[in-house]
Amino acid sequence: NCAPIPSPLPPDERHGEASPAAMSPPSLCAAPPRAGPPPPPLLRLRRRAASSVAASRAAAPSVSDDLVLRIAEQLEDAAPSSPLLDPLRSASALSLLTTPWPTRRSNEAFRFTDISYLRSLPISTPTRTPGLAPPPPPSDLESHVLFSDGRLVAASGAHVSALADMPPGHARDRAAAAVAASARFSHRDIFYDFNAVGASDVAVVYVPEWAKMADDPVHIMFAYSGSDGASLMMSNPRVLVIAEKGAEVAIVEEHFGVGEEDGGCYWANPVVDIIVEEGARVVHSYVQRQSPAAAHTKWTTVQQNTSSKYEFVEVSTGARLNRHNLHIQQLGPETETELSTFHLTSQNKQIHDLHSRLILDHPRGFSRQLHKLIACGTGNGIFDGNIQVNRYAQQTDAGQQTKCLLLSPKAVVNVKPNLQIIADDVKCTHGAAISGDLDPNELFYFQARGVDAKTATDALLFSFGAQVINRIPFKAIEKKALAQLKELLAVSRQNN
Repeated sequence: NCAPIPSPLPPDERHGEASPAAMSPPSLCAAPPRAGPPPPPLLRLRRRAASSVAASRAAAPSVSDDLVLRIAEQLEDAAPSSPLLDPLRSASALSLLTTPWPTRRSNEAFRFTDISYLRSLPISTPTRTPGLAPPPPPSDLESHVLFSDGRLVAASGAHVSALADMPPGHARDRAAAAVAASARFSHRDIFYDFNAVGASDVAVVYVPEWAKMADDPVHIMFAYSGSDGASLMMSNPRVLVIAEKGAEVAIVEEHFGVGEEDGGCYWANPVVDIIVEEGARVVHSYVQRQSPAAAHTKWTTVQQNTSSKYEFVEVSTGARLNRHNLHIQQLGPETETELSTFHLTSQNKQIHDLHSRLILDHPRGFSRQLHKLIACGTGNGIFDGNIQVNRYAQQTDAGQQTKCLLLSPKAVVNVKPNLQIIADDVKCTHGAAISGDLDPNELFYFQARGVDAKTATDALLFSFGAQVINRIPFKAIEKKALAQLKELLAVSRQNN
């Protein structure tokens, strides 16, 4: 989609080896060594990589994808300087130099996920001062975070702050170390790196030892506005949650479009990193109701230590392209993980993709995962759930189940529940059920009691999704999600 740019580099740099004259210390926006016109965008990132490679005495491979580099340059130029984010930005900028744009043929993780929509329009970035005026947070939730087009505009609460605004002390040092450690995350992909380069700040929820906040959730709102279809405005909000030893915290995450046509055309690319220390508990509710023309690519990473518990509920109904990478690692024994997700593709050509990975390395771990999906029209649903039970994870109890309903002959579902077990003393189960029709016995049960077929079908479809939505522990959020489910099902039934 982009015309190739003639390389302005001398031959030795063009093949990945920087000449000594081109060496310069790594920086987010490297300045030219002397007065004159600024270097072309591609040259700036190549010079940055050359200096990093020289420092490590390793030869840098040639740039593999000009489109990736163009986007990285735009994000780098738009992001304000932040020394606390430098280690993460530097690692991701270097990674992007050798990361090709993923395609269905070249990358197994995208085998069933068509992301060509992201290449269909030019990419733009938000202005430094958000012009969006999103709705205020609910008055009954004292702790809240508000992002506007990826910019952190509000953070309120006893344990909530922007990373840049945290006062010196243990909490700030802890958060800064966690952000720097994210640079070593080995399972990241191109979207994770884009976020690291483009994030302007990090919203930090830091809960000290033995503090209890499970009944007073932190409401994290992500409001997005977009263009009129001339470009995809890309936002890269980032959140870090740290629950120290014995702490309890509840997080409610909402992503939505605002403005004309509920936000229009944009690309949301958020990352949420969660650290659950020994004996701590995190309750995480995530609702995604983006604009029908939006793209939503999200990463959630979780690190669980000994005897910790992580409970996750996801409801995703919006966006034309929705992909969620959920990565969880149990870092200690007797750790509990519960995952529940519901996806609904209610519009034509809508894509909902969940790629989850749960790694168990220690004894007596417990996990349960339930994934449910309804595909309508020409919608496409993807589930790739991987559970790794490694050698020392003896006496693990892990269960995984996916259930999918196809309400149209042209709807497509690709599911891949996957258990990889090396330990020999475990209790692990997984299953997948895909159906094009509702259970006739259930329909008969309604009809035998005088309920007509349409009403019975509507009730069964609603209850299919409500099984997951009812697990959201906060009534206001649950009620809103149930109302939207009912509305979307009614519209999709009319269209089908």
